Amino acid sequence: MHFAAKALTIGIVAAALAGCSREGELDVGAGVGVNVTRSGCPTVAVPDGTGDVTIFNPAPSQDANDIDLVATITNVRATCNESGDKIYAQAAFDVQARRSNTQGSRTVTLPYFNTVVQGSSAVVAKRVGQVTLQFADGQQRASVPAQAATYIDKAAASLPAEIVQKITKKRKPGDPDAALDPMADPEVRAAVVRSSFEMLLGFQLTEDQLRYNVTR
Repeated sequence: MHFAAKALTIGIVAAALAGCSREGELDVGAGVGVNVTRSGCPTVAVPDGTGDVTIFNPAPSQDANDIDLVATITNVRATCNESGDKIYAQAAFDVQARRSNTQGSRTVTLPYFNTVVQGSSAVVAKRVGQVTLQFADGQQRASVPAQAATYIDKAAASLPAEIVQKITKKRKPGDPDAALDPMADPEVRAAVVRSSFEMLLGFQLTEDQLRYNVTR
């Protein structure tokens, strides 16, 4: 599938240096430097246009009066384990749905994707799973828990030693680069982006469903 034109924009550099990690701390000893504690854990997010799905009856229609069912991904909770050779990231979430016709029991199965993106643009892995919702007779709403997980190469998610040195280098007042932000260096910025990962979750939509979401 293609991500929506309104795809979620994630501050990947900020996330890399702050999001899953502690904020940089100033060291004001003999000089000034930034002590960076960085995590290789991915940012977990739901791209715009993929967090809900609308099913119509009849299917070709996209009229509000013909909406059969609406489902939404919500309550996303991320966990991460960096203790092994590979980083193990997991996201638990809920799928909540509402149907228009409450007559009779009904089972609805919906596909969802789990995509790992490196450097904000390179897709390195994608898996498609399914969630199944059960509606009892007369029941309008249903909910089901689900989860997605992935492994990330720890080396790929780590900054090279020379880049870490540039970021944490102590600078004395009066030095030519004392007032410069290390992230202003294109080499540093590129390395941070390249070693940053995202785990993106969403419904595996058809082209018509995606078009409906981004144009309604």
